[in-house]
Amino acid sequence: MSASMSRGQLLTRSAVGGAALLVGGSAVTQAVEVASADPLPGTDLAHARLLVGAELLAADFYLQAVAAANAGPAVAWYLKRALANEKDHYASVAQILSGAGLTPAVASDIDFSYPAGTFASQGSIVKFARQLEETVLGAYLGALDGIQTSSLKGALSRIAACEAQHAAYFTTALGGKTFSDSFPPALPIDQASNVLDAYTA
Repeated sequence: MSASMSRGQLLTRSAVGGAALLVGGSAVTQAVEVASADPLPGTDLAHARLLVGAELLAADFYLQAVAAANAGPAVAWYLKRALANEKDHYASVAQILSGAGLTPAVASDIDFSYPAGTFASQGSIVKFARQLEETVLGAYLGALDGIQTSSLKGALSRIAACEAQHAAYFTTALGGKTFSDSFPPALPIDQASNVLDAYTA
């Protein structure tokens, strides 16, 4: 993370209360009011901050992957579609924080970094995309386990389903199986944060 927002700050800033809105669906057309009277628990806000960071990382990765223009037409289409999905997801999850009176992180708050050669070829892009999507999916599953406000879980579940689709596509593009696990692993918040922190500075 940049100096303006460390990982610790991302996870520990306290709630100031207020209403939170969470939008479900890629068209961002349906709003669900959450915690209109009471502040959200600190753990819920910590998960929301982590997911905001994860979505910013995913959007930045897909933006750079599309700009690299090293993928064939089919993969390039999915990279663009994934970018649109991640932008929608960010807008949705960021409203948890803005509805609670907090300012969600934006891309300019974070310095992203990737392993050398990440965008050099279609193979390297797809390999990183699979790893990233498995991590983001794990972060959402961990959030669903940890979030206390039940009314947040519906839209987060739909986002997790989309991330699972991303992970399945990129796994298949690498020659792997579309699916195998009956219960994909959830990442506890600290573990997810540590993994995502490897790509921020």
